[in-house]
Amino acid sequence: MTAPAAKSDALTADSSGPFERLLGLVADDLSLVNGLIRERMSSQYAPRIPEISAHLIEAGGKRLRPILTLAASRLCGYGVGSDGGTDHIKLAATVEFIHTATLLHDDVVDESKQRRGRATANILWDNKSSVLVGDYLFARAFQLMVETGSVAVLGILSNASAVIAEGEVLQLTTAHDLTTDLGRYDQVIRGKTAALFAAATEVGGVIAGIEADKVAALRTYGDGLGMAFQLTDDLLDYGGSSAALGKNTGDDFREGKVTLPVILAFKKGDDAARDFWRRTIARGKQEPGDLEQAMAYLRQTNALADTQEAARGHADRALAALKGFPAGAMRTALGEIAEFVVGRTV
Repeated sequence: MTAPAAKSDALTADSSGPFERLLGLVADDLSLVNGLIRERMSSQYAPRIPEISAHLIEAGGKRLRPILTLAASRLCGYGVGSDGGTDHIKLAATVEFIHTATLLHDDVVDESKQRRGRATANILWDNKSSVLVGDYLFARAFQLMVETGSVAVLGILSNASAVIAEGEVLQLTTAHDLTTDLGRYDQVIRGKTAALFAAATEVGGVIAGIEADKVAALRTYGDGLGMAFQLTDDLLDYGGSSAALGKNTGDDFREGKVTLPVILAFKKGDDAARDFWRRTIARGKQEPGDLEQAMAYLRQTNALADTQEAARGHADRALAALKGFPAGAMRTALGEIAEFVVGRTV
């Protein structure tokens, strides 16, 4: 049995790349978010809570989701000036707590041993501690939501939390299941990835008090970005570098995950190809050389190109959603992130 490999946000960037440009526009706000995170993940009675939380939160993640909340609120003019509000700081911390809680739970479910190049909390401590600290971070997230005084924000982020959990359960049912269709797989990745991206950007518009159509546009941007992000990860698993992917190439294949490339290759393949996928994915019987054969079938059926096209479509949807906002450095930076996410092909 292959041990689970390191996991990460799978977003790499150079010192002058799109991520750094976006980060530069919200750096001061992010510093406040980090301070709030450290404050709220503390516990007077249970020191294991900050120990486990800090182990994951401070392990080098890019903070992409909270950065999107900060950027969306700034795009809408919120928090600008000495008398600006601070709810975007609380909501960015909320988004990071939700994300971290799901990672703690995921590592237990997946029996993971590494994340971001470090031993996971369930390995260093135990499964019970990981689950309970994840629950604690969810509770902290809801406390921060309530502090904003916005019922709309509470509705958006609580719904996203439910969708994330639903997506994770659905992913369990699709593992090794070659009857999974495109609609069902869209549900999985929208739940596991895009739901929090969409909520992160949407709440930035809500607290700014902008028009409903622009709030909806921010949600569309986040959803498109999240879908493109996950589909590109699916693509990279069959031929990308470990640096771009954040884990080893072929991990999805070895774990029997039914991702879009596999769905398309199984649908378009001949009898020999379908027998191959049934053996390696459905029954999990893999032999040396199977990953190379899988990649050959993916190329023959254009499954990789079709997956890239699907990711490109979602990125274009995200870019189109930004057109109704004022031109400027923030809109440009958010557009560059969408291009960068879908362009991670090596």
